[in-house]
Amino acid sequence: MLTLASKLKRDDGLKGSRTAATASDSTRRVSVRDKLLVKEVAELEANLPCTCKVHFPDPNKLHCFQLTVTPDEGYYQGGKFQFETEVPDAYNMVDVVWGLNSLFTDLLNFDDPLNIEAAEHHLRDKEDFRNKVDDYIKRYAR
Repeated sequence: MLTLASKLKRDDGLKGSRTAATASDSTRRVSVRDKLLVKEVAELEANLPCTCKVHFPDPNKLHCFQLTVTPDEGYYQGGKFQFETEVPDAYNMVDVVWGLNSLFTDLLNFDDPLNIEAAEHHLRDKEDFRNKVDDYIKRYAR
């Protein structure tokens, strides 16, 4: 992140030395997006749930990050779920992180499911459903 912040300061200094006619709209748009991303990252780090960790492989591309969610309660407790995320311009990265985290908490609704087959399995046999979730966590989410 320091690399991007340094880049933004350097870019601002370069922009000040250019004339307005030579600065392209795309350069200004990217610069504004970069500034917004720096603010979003700061907000994200200040409000990140304890069940989430964010890693930025390239500090110059803050819109591309890795999110790891490790639920501390419910069916998915003990699992480690990793997401490679690229946030488009139209989205706020904080909302994306909270949305992914919510898949394991408040969006887990068997009455209005995202996965109908899993919800039917849960309603039919809760114990078998829990066993299947535990098996999947052991196989794919450690």
